Amino acid sequence: MSPVSANASRQQTLVDGVGLTERPRKSRWPARLDLAQSVSGGMLALFMWGHMFFVSSILVSPDVMWMVTKAFEGYFVFGTPYPLIVSGVVAVVLALVVGHALLAMRKFPGNWRQLHLFRAHRRLLGHEDTTLWWVQAVTGFALFFLASVHLYQMLMHPGAIGPYESAARVWHGWWPLYLVLLLAVELHGGIGLYRLAVKWGWMDSADPDRSRRRLRTAKWALTVFFLVLGLFTLGAYLRIGHAQQHLVDPVYTPAWLANPPTAAPPAWWPSWLERPFRIHP
Repeated sequence: MSPVSANASRQQTLVDGVGLTERPRKSRWPARLDLAQSVSGGMLALFMWGHMFFVSSILVSPDVMWMVTKAFEGYFVFGTPYPLIVSGVVAVVLALVVGHALLAMRKFPGNWRQLHLFRAHRRLLGHEDTTLWWVQAVTGFALFFLASVHLYQMLMHPGAIGPYESAARVWHGWWPLYLVLLLAVELHGGIGLYRLAVKWGWMDSADPDRSRRRLRTAKWALTVFFLVLGLFTLGAYLRIGHAQQHLVDPVYTPAWLANPPTAAPPAWWPSWLERPFRIHP
């Protein structure tokens, strides 16, 4: 054999041997990442529902919404509000959103061929759960951008939350983002909790098909409920924002905490908080 042929043979042997020393090994990391995705998604979905109840307190009255806001700022503990507490909560939620998105991207189609195969697979099966996964993937992609914008605004301006402050923000150009965000987050979160219940066997019974139908019914009922609640809430902020549009940087203060007070405090209001309200610098 000539030196050239011998050299070529050795190179071919090296190429053919690439990867032969590697053996498939069991790894728990896929399961751990899947569990982390489920936990982070469940936490975000529950936070989403809690957040909706908090912001919808405006439907009760501006005073109630103001008190909910100041409770998160520590006003009822320290006697003065600290908006940086809100920034801390928002920072944690933002980290959860980013982490959850990174974990979820593992299951997205990675290229056009994979996307084409998935779409063909979805059409062939005609299965509702497969379609729900696709809706969740699309809304999740949208939320990564929409929720990040909203959370960044809250992170940098935590003190600009209140009946008048939030209404002014909604009225002056933010309502389209909040409308799309509402639709995306309610669809994504509702589907996510439904898929978690199916995946981990929550509320299982002897008849899996019946259990899944019940879960889907509950999922759509909750989605419709929170969408209607969110639309009414957005409408309330638009109404207040329209009424206060002539004001520059409106700030809401309950009548009994104004300086001077224009009304007596409620009977249940703590006496040590009856002095005029001032924002902590």
